[in-house]
Amino acid sequence: MKKGAKRKGASKAIRKGGLWKAAFPVGTEWDQLDALYEFNWDFKHLEEALEEGGLLFGKKVFLFGCTEPQLVPFKGANKILHVPAVVAVVSPFPPSDKIGITSVQREVEEIIPMKTMKMDWLPYIPLENRGRQVDRMNFQIFVLGCTRRRAALRHMKEDLVKKYEYCLPYFYQPFKEDELEQSTEVQIMFPSEPPVVCEFDWEFDELEEFVDKLIEEEALPAEQKDEFKEYVKPQVRAAKKANREAKDARRKAIEEMSEDTKQAFQSMKFYKFYPLPSTDTPDVSGVKVTCLLQIV
Repeated sequence: MKKGAKRKGASKAIRKGGLWKAAFPVGTEWDQLDALYEFNWDFKHLEEALEEGGLLFGKKVFLFGCTEPQLVPFKGANKILHVPAVVAVVSPFPPSDKIGITSVQREVEEIIPMKTMKMDWLPYIPLENRGRQVDRMNFQIFVLGCTRRRAALRHMKEDLVKKYEYCLPYFYQPFKEDELEQSTEVQIMFPSEPPVVCEFDWEFDELEEFVDKLIEEEALPAEQKDEFKEYVKPQVRAAKKANREAKDARRKAIEEMSEDTKQAFQSMKFYKFYPLPSTDTPDVSGVKVTCLLQIV
């Protein structure tokens, strides 16, 4: 078989399955999913990257979808649409088994197992092979899938439904300090009337001066000065302890890793794909780069 013919066959196998649609768009409101699939977005560059000769060919790749609300022109009018994107993670093993949930309303990111949200990495089986017996051990392409049925949403608590709107895969990188380790700030919510809500940075703020400024700004009653200081001190100690424990846990994880695992973490790469321009879809070239992006 000629090389060109082989590549064409591989392309057909991938494209017939609607690869970008197979990757669950995490963090997207459930009521926006139908609108997302109204357009036949062009992700040909993603498909070509996975074909023979492509950037991702022969590598084990994990794909997940996401969306970005954008104001884009379409048929003479500007519309706010959820523009899809697909992130490809090159890794010899699943890059994450956890979901991070964060939003403006949440003070801290919540990290939970993917299975709690009924999500998991699933081998991508092209449409033409789905009725056959296939060897799942030899799959190179995996997509993040969600088995939660939309019909079940009406029986779920609103807080759980909202979690789907604010979630993204959580990627643990043991060779980089996370925000917790680097932060020297502690969130303060002092029980007063009204409550005193502020951020105290133990590296840059001197507690006595910090409290005096709050009193000067009439954010804290003068008679509660000592009480406020005693409230802040254990908060700072707890935050420092959490930082130390996070650093120790990361250091221990690295020490216990095999050399192969260390190399895998260090060589893990992220690529983000936006839809290509198409006559059948809104033009997103003015708001996002439509070519392949590598995030290191």
